[in-house]
Amino acid sequence: MNVYGLMLGATVLLAIGFCHLLVMKGEYYWGTRWWPVLLFVGSLFILISVLVDDKFLSGSFGIIGFCLLWSIYELFKQKERVRKGWFPKNPKRDGK
Repeated sequence: MNVYGLMLGATVLLAIGFCHLLVMKGEYYWGTRWWPVLLFVGSLFILISVLVDDKFLSGSFGIIGFCLLWSIYELFKQKERVRKGWFPKNPKRDGK
């Protein structure tokens, strides 16, 4: 029985869930100014996925890397959702 696809599917689910939380909490505490961190770490994971020989690890690193890159887009969308009042605004950041 081949469970490779099932394991990668679980990786996708976990990566999306983690990045969803990362975007919400990150926007709350740091705003959008930390997007270069997501760019660097996402690019690093993608680079690692190219260099790793194991298929599952390569796929997992690629999935996580692209989820982190997509989180940059979602970070700026989250800023808009906060502005619309759909999510709480951090009062300590004073609108920054």
